[in-house]
Amino acid sequence: MERSKIRIKSNWFKSGREHGPEELAGAVSFVASRMADNALKNTRKADFEIAVGPQYFAFLTEFLIYAIQVADRIAYRRLSAEDRATFTGILANRIGDTYAENESRLLGGDIRECKHRFIERLNQQADGYADFDYGEDGPSFNFTRYLGYCMDGIMDAKDSGWIIDQMITVEAPDAAETIEKTMRNLLETEPRPARRRSGTSGD
Repeated sequence: MERSKIRIKSNWFKSGREHGPEELAGAVSFVASRMADNALKNTRKADFEIAVGPQYFAFLTEFLIYAIQVADRIAYRRLSAEDRATFTGILANRIGDTYAENESRLLGGDIRECKHRFIERLNQQADGYADFDYGEDGPSFNFTRYLGYCMDGIMDAKDSGWIIDQMITVEAPDAAETIEKTMRNLLETEPRPARRRSGTSGD
């Protein structure tokens, strides 16, 4: 079955100037949320059962945490220590806000408590991801496999084990590549060449 693909606009409307970690975090949070939704959709298309309800949001939680970890590792390479801390903090909170709003609206519960649980899980999983490498070529095998193991814990028995391969071979690499491209383009300060208009002139 054909996978759904998302189109990401990863350039600033006005280029040629530096953008702070706050702006960068806002842009990446939007991309991460769209990728998590798309990964869930594609995983369902691959015949994995993800029920609407707690399991649905557990999937989104783990994928969003993976996206935050990827973005933080890229920030480690590209930003100062201070800007990285600002970027990752804002990114986590913005993603947490969006996630909590959606969970609270669909499942009920206090929105602040929803966000608290998300951030608590993020902090817990960050310790796990910290054990694995992320280099210039992207995440190591163990880095992506950790996402698979996290997902394995939320799937039904019939999908247990198989989901690890789905994450390692398909969803995790796609997400990391998209975030790498997005952040590389957003951190580019050189002005883009003007587009040539097509069509005929009146001369």
